[in-house]
Amino acid sequence: MTDTKNHSDGVAGSLEGRVFQPSSFAELAEAVELAFDYRGDVTIVLKSGESLGGYLFNRQVGGSDSYLEVFPSDSSPARRIRYDQIASIAFTGEDTATGKSWETWIAKKDSERRAEVERVAADAQARGIL
Repeated sequence: MTDTKNHSDGVAGSLEGRVFQPSSFAELAEAVELAFDYRGDVTIVLKSGESLGGYLFNRQVGGSDSYLEVFPSDSSPARRIRYDQIASIAFTGEDTATGKSWETWIAKKDSERRAEVERVAADAQARGIL
């Protein structure tokens, strides 16, 4: 599969900015799976030359009946595109989950909880309860 991204740019581990031009069904299926797991918009270029940007929300792999479904960025109705119509898939939207992890979320929530405890304690002291 041809990947046209300069891998030294961008955030490590992110697909943002990468373009895949699969040369086989297996490579296309792999690129679609990556796009399905991506939490940003993709741009799909069809063999007809049409380009469609949006969020890939569904896919079905079943040989010649394989397709994906996209919510277009321009708010037009969802589109179903057969795999055999796809020339390339570009990861063009911001990956909203880049750099976020369970550990980061836990640390944030812990900090918020500590701030709330301090706020409640200060309020209690101001009222003369503590």
